[in-house]
Amino acid sequence: MKLHESGENYLETILLLRKKSGYVRAVDVANELNFSKPSVSRALGILKSAGFVRIEPSGNILLTDSGEKRAAAVYERHRIISCFLVLTLGVSPEVAAADACRIEHIISRESFERIRGYVEQNS
Repeated sequence: MKLHESGENYLETILLLRKKSGYVRAVDVANELNFSKPSVSRALGILKSAGFVRIEPSGNILLTDSGEKRAAAVYERHRIISCFLVLTLGVSPEVAAADACRIEHIISRESFERIRGYVEQNS
């Protein structure tokens, strides 16, 4: 399914918050992204309808198998692109992370694979 940049950002954020604290609630996502709770609730509804998340009665947000795969792929692109920008251009880690957050959604598979190869050989 085609997922917009914002949806990928939500999945990546859920993944990272879960790694950090073991569970994720809508308020955690709202706080992390600095979005309103209603905006997060709407986005979670879309992700739930698309089969990327499940929400437990307790409010805990879980990634489905497809959500987990998608979130992991976005996070991998983010990490690799950030590293590439630091390694090749000497960009600060903060700027590299911010730029990677935008690039990760539009980069072609071919370009990403070349960047990954470069990072793996040079780090």
